[in-house]
Amino acid sequence: MGILSRFESAMEKGVQGTFAKVFRSSLKPVDITSAVRKRMEEDVQEFARDHIVAPNRFVVSVSRTDYKKLEDLGLEAIASEIENTALQYAQENDYSLLGPVSVEFELGADELTGQLEISAQLERGPVAPAVSQAASTDHPIIEIEGERWLLTQPVTVIGRSVEADITIADSGISRKHLELRKTPDGVIATDLGSTNGLFVEGYKVDAATLVDGNQLVIGRTRILFRTSDEVY
Repeated sequence: MGILSRFESAMEKGVQGTFAKVFRSSLKPVDITSAVRKRMEEDVQEFARDHIVAPNRFVVSVSRTDYKKLEDLGLEAIASEIENTALQYAQENDYSLLGPVSVEFELGADELTGQLEISAQLERGPVAPAVSQAASTDHPIIEIEGERWLLTQPVTVIGRSVEADITIADSGISRKHLELRKTPDGVIATDLGSTNGLFVEGYKVDAATLVDGNQLVIGRTRILFRTSDEVY
């Protein structure tokens, strides 16, 4: 079995064992952040010297007691901060990711009090953070508020809804506002019947075939389109 086949097999299986850590007292967000970073480091897949893929989906199992304490602190906020830290760690180490970083919490056995278990998974998404030069040359890239995303799938939907592939917290953006579709002739940006419309290079359009360097505006948000990462 070749290296690519082994990689795809590992990705399909998803979980590659669990990472467990024991703490002397109840779990704190900093403990979980440290454990997620360590799990990412342990489960990287190396294809070449300059192409290392890291897991991007993490499920954290904790006891009911610890879950309740974390819930009181705000599970969603904790998960978001850990995701941001893990993404930064991937950027610092030039790891490629197959999709956005996600962290979920679940109830584990009661005897896990003061402990945690983490499962890690390689999960392909319609977009992926552009954290690595090696991962950035094969796909078009968009930059939104300083964050770069690879368009890895044929269609990417951008909007305010969590159902969009890329969610933007901008009240001027509709729930599903913009579609970016890869075609043999280029990437086509299409307004999805939004309230405030789509602007490309200052012109309001229903649809447009994008070229390198185009600037799109939806709501109050500017989106920069690039055909590759070579210009950065």
